[in-house]
Amino acid sequence: MRIANAAQAIACGIAYVPEDRRRHGVILDLAISANVTLAALNLFSQAGLLNFKKEREVAAEYTRKLGVKTPTISAPVATLSGGNQQKVALSRWLVTKPSVLILDEPTQGIDVGAKAEVHALMTDLASEGVAILMISSELPEILAMSDRVAVMCGGTIAATFDRAEASQEKILAVALGHDVSEARP
Repeated sequence: MRIANAAQAIACGIAYVPEDRRRHGVILDLAISANVTLAALNLFSQAGLLNFKKEREVAAEYTRKLGVKTPTISAPVATLSGGNQQKVALSRWLVTKPSVLILDEPTQGIDVGAKAEVHALMTDLASEGVAILMISSELPEILAMSDRVAVMCGGTIAATFDRAEASQEKILAVALGHDVSEARP
């Protein structure tokens, strides 16, 4: 499949939460409600007019579901902690009801409590049938959260491991270009 832009990806059921949430995941000066609904504006508009009531209702629902700690959904995202900003970035894409969710460093720079909440959300989404592709540089996170691990070396997938056969040693060996006989290219 070739995807030329974000609209095509959304239409195909694919969502992407970028690594750098402050630069690419949220718009810091925009209200939480606007950030949450930004990827699915077609659901909240008719004839070019935005239905602010519907936008606020959906934003409130996702803010509640993901446990975003804020006094109001009208607050700018910049006023939130890193973990809550990450939850808003996740919410934006969950509103699109993706079947494939790509998470690039989903817990980078967030506290332990928020990390546990994001991991629980990922587990819930996977149990609901959402395919999650997690990109992470944290080996403990990869081993704890993944059913399969694909290891890249030199810009290509060098090996894949099922959860039971994956280990830090094997992953690092393949990532560094070493031959691992148990690895499957």
